[in-house]
Amino acid sequence: MKNPVIRETATEELRESLKEQQALLNKLTLNHAVSPVENPQKIRITRKTIARILTELKKRELAETK
Repeated sequence: MKNPVIRETATEELRESLKEQQALLNKLTLNHAVSPVENPQKIRITRKTIARILTELKKRELAETK
C-alpha cells in the first residue's frame, strides 16, 4: 500500500489491514528462517507497509485529541 491509498482508507479498514500485514510478516519471517524466501524484498516491503499504517493511525489519533 502506498501513502495516498492509506490516507483514503477508513480507520477500521486500516486496523484490519495492519493485522493482516503483521500476520504476513510473521509468516514470511518464519519461512525465511527455515529456508530462503524466493523474494526477500517482500519482508522489507511488508515491514515498511506496517510502518506506514501505524504512522497514519497515530496521526489520526493525535488529530482526534486536538
